[in-house]
Amino acid sequence: MSEKIIFHIDVNNAFLSWTAVYLLQNGYSEDIRKIPSIIGGDEKSRHGIVLAKSPIAKKYNIKTAETIYSAKQKCPNLKVFPPNYNWYLKKSRELMTYLDQFSPVKEQLSIDECFLDMSGMNYIYKDLIKLAYQIKEEIKEKFGFTVNIGIANNKLCAKMASDFEKPDKVHTLMKNEIVTKLWPLDVGDLFMCGKKTKEELNQLGIHTIGELASKDRKYLERYFKSQGTYLYNASRGIDESIVEEKKSKNQSISITETLPFNYNNPDLLKDVLFRQTEELTRELREKKLFTKTIGVVWKNSSFITYQSQTTLENPTNNTKEILKTVYKVFDDNYKEDEIRLIGVKLTNLVANKKEQISLFDSNVEEKEDDNTMYETIDTINKKFGKSVIRPASLKMIEKNNEK
Repeated sequence: MSEKIIFHIDVNNAFLSWTAVYLLQNGYSEDIRKIPSIIGGDEKSRHGIVLAKSPIAKKYNIKTAETIYSAKQKCPNLKVFPPNYNWYLKKSRELMTYLDQFSPVKEQLSIDECFLDMSGMNYIYKDLIKLAYQIKEEIKEKFGFTVNIGIANNKLCAKMASDFEKPDKVHTLMKNEIVTKLWPLDVGDLFMCGKKTKEELNQLGIHTIGELASKDRKYLERYFKSQGTYLYNASRGIDESIVEEKKSKNQSISITETLPFNYNNPDLLKDVLFRQTEELTRELREKKLFTKTIGVVWKNSSFITYQSQTTLENPTNNTKEILKTVYKVFDDNYKEDEIRLIGVKLTNLVANKKEQISLFDSNVEEKEDDNTMYETIDTINKKFGKSVIRPASLKMIEKNNEK
């Protein structure tokens, strides 16, 4: 049996890079990756924070998640560009479609990264490391942005390898390289080791991944409970999880997103849920499907995953109805902790809308008008490749949730 080989492909500074590509393709004179620039929310609202920064902006000590006002104090000539999530989704789909040709097994981890299981593919590609360099260069040439590729014997180490020196690099972290490449790293560099966990480890005198690996499993479990088992295995480069393509067979569709930093602001989290709901409901209508069960999933910085859902009386693919439910599920269950990953999941999908209409339901005509409106908007947005039109009713829901 051949040795397992996993690639992890990660777009370098995705939001800023993809925005740079968009601007260059639309006549902008500068490559914003080469000037002091950031991607940020609305400067005039509480959403005005840094989502991504250029390498030059980083030299001014500008931090992800700080306010745009603060960033401009550090760099007065800083240029601010709004996020373009529909464009990001387009670039993500193009990248994932391109990568499909290299392996039959791909797992998309987030909008800008995925795993490829290359096990046994050495019979097709003589040199897998050479292939990784080929993929990296072709992405740069075809799409105008760069990626890092990590190569390892499991998903964890491939993910860690891709986070080594950036940008535009290929790195390996094979079993025989754990001691020399992984163990000297700061313990905070271990995947899924958050700021709080790092502080607790430092208090125990553990500062490097190697020092963590030297500790007994029971010792770590005493201080970190179930997370201690993960820390014990991860520090040794142990990961038995498999690359698994998540396919939908009409039972469910979902979007989950690893956030660029830990969010603890409900408004920012709802911004993400808003985008995800728009995308999923558009997909429902394209596939002529309706959902009855609407759920929200999120993972906090302590590895705890929360899932909550509610089932509607009648199936729907109406964005307004589903968004209201998504927000309610979130509001009823969010514990105000730091969130690293969040997503929306629509299940109980059906092809026919067998709705039980109440004699006292005064919104029947309004719902029908909504459905016609959304179908028209989908057609227009599909033609122009982005959400050029957004119903006022959705904006009102978002506005009401900001209060």
